[in-house]
Amino acid sequence: MSQASHEEHDEHTSVDQVGHGSLKSYVTGFVLSVILTAIPFWLVMGKVFEKPGLTAFVILGFAAVQIVVHMIYFLHMNAKSEGGWNMLALIFTVVLVVITLSGSLWVMFHLNHNMMPVSAHEMRTKP
Repeated sequence: MSQASHEEHDEHTSVDQVGHGSLKSYVTGFVLSVILTAIPFWLVMGKVFEKPGLTAFVILGFAAVQIVVHMIYFLHMNAKSEGGWNMLALIFTVVLVVITLSGSLWVMFHLNHNMMPVSAHEMRTKP
């Protein structure tokens, strides 16, 4: 092979120079992840809240915070990474997931409400 073909692969672009984090950032992310996992575990096992709905709501809040921690400390996603395309892809994904979930729940709720008979008698009397 010629020297010219090897030179093309030796060049590093700005994408290759993206930092992958330091040991300190990985340890910080790990400690935050452990804390954000241990607190909901304690909330459930200690039965801190009497209402299960409140417990679930608090746990969902901790889960959302943990998603952000993972994205920042382990996936290294921020507004500057890859010229902002990572953040744009994330926003697009979140929009699609919200549309899909809300549409599915809406359809299932209305199918249950409009299609299911209340009783056997009502089922026999309907045309």
